[in-house]
Amino acid sequence: MLMATSPAGSSTDRCDHPVAWVTGAGGLIGSWLVRLAPQRAPEWTARPLLRSDVDLTQTDAVQRLFRREKPAAIIHCAALSRSTDCQSAPAVARIQNVEVTARLVELAAEIPLLFFSTDLVFDGKRGNYDETAAVNPLSVYAETKAAAERIVLSNPRHSVVRTSLNSGPSPKGDRGFDEQLIQAWKAGQVLRLYTDEFRSPIAARATARAVWELLQVNKPGLYHLAGDERLSRWEIGRLLAASHPELEARIEAASLKEYRGAPRAPDTSLNCDKLQKLLSTPLPRWSDWLKETAGAEGSRDA
Repeated sequence: MLMATSPAGSSTDRCDHPVAWVTGAGGLIGSWLVRLAPQRAPEWTARPLLRSDVDLTQTDAVQRLFRREKPAAIIHCAALSRSTDCQSAPAVARIQNVEVTARLVELAAEIPLLFFSTDLVFDGKRGNYDETAAVNPLSVYAETKAAAERIVLSNPRHSVVRTSLNSGPSPKGDRGFDEQLIQAWKAGQVLRLYTDEFRSPIAARATARAVWELLQVNKPGLYHLAGDERLSRWEIGRLLAASHPELEARIEAASLKEYRGAPRAPDTSLNCDKLQKLLSTPLPRWSDWLKETAGAEGSRDA
């Protein structure tokens, strides 16, 4: 019997519905996809796939599980997503982000597959990128995601969703970018945040809601899914600090010009008009989400 299990441990029996695998269900976006499935996709059973269920790098094991469970769709969130980890171990990043995706694409040849990619496939020279813009990845992480995108989009049944910084509570409390900033402040760190690096942050709850709706409308393709707001790292930090006065958060303005390391894209803000036309509700501004939740999102489920 398959169950749709929430991060909090509750479950809903929906074994009479088609099954959608959600890989990376222990992460931020994957956990929210599973959590919201009963409300946002009642015609589906969300099957959370964790590493304890199957190692996605083990082809035979994945094939056996696919034949046994016969999922009707795959939402592929699992990845090596920390850019620093990918930069230091490019071979591992390729296995996790490209080869694993290619195997799932083969298995899902006759069913919908939705793959999560990143705004970092762009070099950030102009921002407000739509789906027609040419990619030019600057990091190993972005390179592996761009390579996987090409594989996914070779099947007209499959979709790529590029997203940006996602926020909100995750099962381990360390996957959302907001969680990471809060942890640093709790540890007493003073954070230097760039005033000239821009993203389109979004709540993972909103990302999951939009993905379920996209799966339901059944219009595969390439989509941008991010918040309706272009914010610098500095602006993000200021907004988050203001919403948590109890942390006495300390931040300092910095510039990418000071940065030394793997190349960083200065402005990967996304234009999401294509996807928005398919959705019944607007993609939110991250600052509005922050005001609405006021630190209480963990108790909300829709």
